[in-house]
Parts: sequence; C-alpha cells; structure tokens
Amino acid sequence: MRRAANRFSRTDEESDINLTPMLDVVFIMLIFFIVTATFIKQAGIEVLRPSAMTGEKRPTVSVLVAISANGDIWIDKKRVDVNAVRAHIERLHSENPKGGLVIQADRAAKSEKLMAVLNAARAAGLTEVAISTDT
Repeated sequence: MRRAANRFSRTDEESDINLTPMLDVVFIMLIFFIVTATFIKQAGIEVLRPSAMTGEKRPTVSVLVAISANGDIWIDKKRVDVNAVRAHIERLHSENPKGGLVIQADRAAKSEKLMAVLNAARAAGLTEVAISTDT
C-alpha cells in the first residue's frame, strides 16, 4: 500500500507548470500582429478639406501630403520645401509601393501648391493620386 502511494506522489519540481511554450506562442503572435498591422499615416497638420458631393475611400495609402491654408506642405509630420516634395514622395512610396498618394489640401490653399504636389507625384511615377475631401 505504501509503495503505491509513492508511485503516484510528485515532488514540487515535477508539479510546476512549464510556461515556456505558452510564452513562445504569445511572442510569435505579438510579432505577427506588429508585422501585419497597418499604421495610420498622418501628414502633420489638420486642414479644412473642401466639400464634395461624391467621394471614394482609398484602402491603401502610402504617402499622405497636407497643404495648409498659407501654402505650407507637410509630409510625414515635417514641413517640406516645394523642391523637396518629389524626393519625399519617392522615399515614402518605395517603403510601400502598393499604396497611393492622398493630398489633403486646405480650402484656402492656393491651387499652385496643389499643382506642384501633383506634378511632383507624376514625376515620381505615382499613378494612384487622390485629393481628400469632406462629404
């Protein structure tokens, strides 16, 4: 009788739960979610977008450009000179070639700045270009 009790009794070392496989799975899931997550792109400023009767949502955006009311161009939370817009667009587009360009121009922004950004996008080889509006 005593011998049977020893056969089924466990020491403290054997009764601990091994958490290593569970931690491995949690870390793999964390890495998966970080890699596959899409991050919200922000231009750096808030603009009053013009209103439009029709609009279409863009699912993939790799470059977001904002034009303020006073004509400042913002890309990736930085104020950018008009002459450097093409280089910034090319750099951001190379990080995500499947995405397009969205321009957020303020209602009071001059169309010259908008045309300069559109020309820079065309020179950079982007074909998917949209102008953000309010509906």
